[in-house]
Amino acid sequence: MKNSDKKYQAYLNILKAELVPALGCTEPIALAYCAAKARATLGTIPTKVKVEASGNIIKNVKSVIVPHTGGKKGIAVAAAIGIIAGDENAELQVLSGTTEEQTKALDGYLAATPIEVVSLESDNVLDIIVRVYNGGDEASVRIAGKHTNIVHIEKNGKTIFDKENKATGKKSEDYALLSMNDICDFAFTADLSDVKELLDRQIECNTALAEEGLKNDYGSNIGKVLLSTYGDDIHVRARAKAAAGSDARMNGCTKPVVINSGSGNQGMTVSLPVLEYAKELGASKDSLYRALLISNLTAIYIKSGIGTLSAYCGAVSAGAAAGAGIAYLHGADMKMIEQTVVNALAITSGIICDGAKASCAAKIAVAVDSGILGYEMCVKGQKFNGGDGIVADEIEKTIRNVGALGKDGMHETDKEILYIMTCCD
Repeated sequence: MKNSDKKYQAYLNILKAELVPALGCTEPIALAYCAAKARATLGTIPTKVKVEASGNIIKNVKSVIVPHTGGKKGIAVAAAIGIIAGDENAELQVLSGTTEEQTKALDGYLAATPIEVVSLESDNVLDIIVRVYNGGDEASVRIAGKHTNIVHIEKNGKTIFDKENKATGKKSEDYALLSMNDICDFAFTADLSDVKELLDRQIECNTALAEEGLKNDYGSNIGKVLLSTYGDDIHVRARAKAAAGSDARMNGCTKPVVINSGSGNQGMTVSLPVLEYAKELGASKDSLYRALLISNLTAIYIKSGIGTLSAYCGAVSAGAAAGAGIAYLHGADMKMIEQTVVNALAITSGIICDGAKASCAAKIAVAVDSGILGYEMCVKGQKFNGGDGIVADEIEKTIRNVGALGKDGMHETDKEILYIMTCCD
């Protein structure tokens, strides 16, 4: 693919938009960012707060530790730390400058400040409104569709900012140009100087996070369990590194991650197994970059049909994408890369998303395993065929099927998951 091609520029735009750093799980961080913006709009620390959040925000904030809070979880905690410590201009790194003194102040603020949390009925699965009050003043900020997409700001009843087009969950036209054939073409031929900085940042941040997860005690320590139980074979290391990154991130680590499809877990899943295989195979840096282009763009492509948040676990698409990158490192051609993705999706498309928490690491390990198995099946001349369940006779149709399943088919499942999580403790 030539760099003058419309698709080439579109794919670069997509990578730049998707591969961004974030500190902490992106849903509580989006909430903290919204709260920080609301505080800045109010102009002072609020004495009362109201948070309205869509079901998927509630689900993904409920059980994950918010960084710089001393191990605390939940919507009120995310809003409070955003208010007292958040940099309203730092987007997904809103808490990166939090001081020890601000963390210590959190308990006092939570005790003194009423923070009401209510469910928000919305057409957007990602929707947050933070309303803040002090004396006779009030302000509100709304984020919808994407984690940093502010659509409305208001103070004392006066609109300060409002987006005319509130179809905030819609992707840009660039995403419509994604296909597996073109992803492979782009990855095989891209001028690597165009993507080196992006990919180097992903490698550096996500490797550091995985090493932190293996070094210290986080969550259920899935990465450590895998290595201590099954040894350090490459098949195990690939799963353990990705799981360890999630162990750390879901449980309060303050190191940043480079995300994919709005998710740090997906960002680690598409990158860390590919990095491990590249080291094992002695791959060149150029080959590693191209493998990462395949894994990142494949995950984005699959996830674009599902949506930002869903009852369909995002690790599934990311694990299949990692398998595609691993296949490339072994010298696979386009046909084998595509079949690897199909095989992997056929294996793990039943994994649900029941919120961000420690068990995400285990789901990542399973998803990466399916990506590796998907490739190993190809090596042995085995595959799943069109008509086998949700698998179609072409990869593009299979990916559309997965999108329909995750976005539309699991809509009621999502409601039931949220009910179980909030009403049946």
